[in-house]
Amino acid sequence: MKGWYIATSPDERPGDSTSWYTAYWPFCAQYLEARFSTQWSLSPEQSLRLHSGIWTIPLQLPVRAANARNKTTAFPFETSLLEIRTSLPEGEDAVLIDGIRLFSAESALILVSKSFFQNFPTEAQTVLALLPDTSFLLNRLLSGGHTRPAGRLAGAFRHIGMDRFADEIIAAMRSARYDVRESNPFTLSTTAVHSEILPSRSAYRLRVLWGKMRMDLAGRFPRQERIVPEEDKYLKDVDELYAADAYHSLSIEGYEVNAELIERVRSGGWNPDTNESDRQQRNALAARGYWQAYQSVKQSIRKVLAGENPGKVADQYHGAWYRELFAPSVNAGIIEPAHLAGYRSEQVFIRNSMHVPFNPKSIREAVPTFFELVSEEDDEFARIVLGHFMFVYIHPYMDGNGRMGRFLMNVMMAAAGLPWVIIPIEQRTPYMEALEEASVNENIVPFAKFLHSLM
Repeated sequence: MKGWYIATSPDERPGDSTSWYTAYWPFCAQYLEARFSTQWSLSPEQSLRLHSGIWTIPLQLPVRAANARNKTTAFPFETSLLEIRTSLPEGEDAVLIDGIRLFSAESALILVSKSFFQNFPTEAQTVLALLPDTSFLLNRLLSGGHTRPAGRLAGAFRHIGMDRFADEIIAAMRSARYDVRESNPFTLSTTAVHSEILPSRSAYRLRVLWGKMRMDLAGRFPRQERIVPEEDKYLKDVDELYAADAYHSLSIEGYEVNAELIERVRSGGWNPDTNESDRQQRNALAARGYWQAYQSVKQSIRKVLAGENPGKVADQYHGAWYRELFAPSVNAGIIEPAHLAGYRSEQVFIRNSMHVPFNPKSIREAVPTFFELVSEEDDEFARIVLGHFMFVYIHPYMDGNGRMGRFLMNVMMAAAGLPWVIIPIEQRTPYMEALEEASVNENIVPFAKFLHSLM
């Protein structure tokens, strides 16, 4: 096997996987094209995951190819490629997305087994819900005489509330004298989400994922003792926590700050106009931005303590938190003013994470849905856990998403009558591992346990 070069960042530390995960999909497209020309495709299962908008890096990538060697090729960081010599999609059953060859959604739905619907319910529901009609799917079912997949898909559509699609499949197959028996491939506990209006992929995926995760949290955690906050006292307590919160939150993001710097920023001793080292010092700029954002978050807390819906408050004011967070760096000329415009317009990757955040176009569809879900949620613990997790899962900004997620979490804490929570730098590893488990495997329980232990 020939060698391949992958560009890495100069500040990357030994053992960092970020460059590999960033390059993963473009590399696979080029590598597979070099190996098999156009005679390859990802498996039906992996095809459906990408059709659903989930580009998480798989530990093993199953690839079909005409002249495959039926063996595994090891890739960096314990990932691998499994090449399988078997049939490939043809004609309209084959699609190309960003250089990756896939089965069409309809052909993949017919080929996958019942286990796919049980192991990947978010992906399965998202793909089903986004089909505009049954015509292309029925064409494949009828021409191939696929009776068992027809019954499985009819049951899947009915489970998510798309009865018309289910009835069309059963009626068409029986009209052609096929014996079709409807069966639901999803588990009974799978959350069903459906709308008569064709949803966007990202919005639907968020709703399904939120529903699944809130069910996973139900009844697992004892209720925290709720206080009835007196506004001035609550905010006084928040003020007293500022220095510790700033130190830990900034340290989690890799900034080198200490109590002296934090106090100098708070007291007004930090002055970029007269002190060149303050002007150029990255850590000082981050500390100043955190101080300004903290004040903005406190104003939002006042509103939720007064009884306003915390999801709607966060929706209205999180942009102000973000602008305050980075205004000092813009004013110092360290980053461009356009950085404050709002949601990112480029793809980003999370250091050492296999999770690939939403693409820029999807953010505009996902964020409004996210805040609708937060606003509609009546379980206070679910709102705290999923509010933090889903925000960093979407990753709407170029930078600062972790700090913003923790701010949002604490606004939800205030709405629940619970004290401000600090995530210690000493627990950064279990914190990040729990977020990764939720992002990659849709298992929210470890993250919920982590936050619950800090309350």
